[in-house]
Amino acid sequence: MEDIIINKDVVDKVSKNMISDEKIFELADVFKLFGDTTRMKIFCALKESELCVYDIAYITKCTQSAISHQLKLLKDSNLIKSRKEGKVVYYSLDDDHVEKILEKGLEHIEEI
Repeated sequence: MEDIIINKDVVDKVSKNMISDEKIFELADVFKLFGDTTRMKIFCALKESELCVYDIAYITKCTQSAISHQLKLLKDSNLIKSRKEGKVVYYSLDDDHVEKILEKGLEHIEEI
């Protein structure tokens, strides 16, 4: 197959500024975590308040086991954090980046 380039200067500039393949794969993995309705419910709940697994399960109408599984995925990806108070573990968004992603996503769908 022949490579055809119409705007070489633009192609060169864009190619030079492209994110590395490694970063692209990492970014895609982060966005995959936002592609699940249960995880989105968890994000939205944690945007409002720090919560324990039982409260998240009640709010999202999911089992505690299902929520625990999702929380592990989110924690392993550094999207949420936890703290222990006695025997209860409380979860919250890791930082304001997650909240900003949620807000930008909502802004986008509300424009449509």
